[in-house]
Amino acid sequence: MKTSDIHWNEPARAKILDDADRVLQEAVVATAASHAGEESDAVYAELNRRLKDRFIDYEPGPDVRTYADAIVAGEIETETQNGTGAEG
Repeated sequence: MKTSDIHWNEPARAKILDDADRVLQEAVVATAASHAGEESDAVYAELNRRLKDRFIDYEPGPDVRTYADAIVAGEIETETQNGTGAEG
């Protein structure tokens, strides 16, 4: 078997991606709840702090900055804002 033939099957890939999205969502919502009113750089740093140990070889990218800016702009729904949790 070639090493290029060694990879996760499609259901496993989907689960890995779903799990990664959930971790990101939890970090964004928690940071929005705990860092409202802070500067974008502080929010960005907090998001990176929450995410860095959850992924192998984590590198912050433009998505993290986008979510930090959304938090600062008040665009992320939190439990206290909608009463239903992150997906309300």
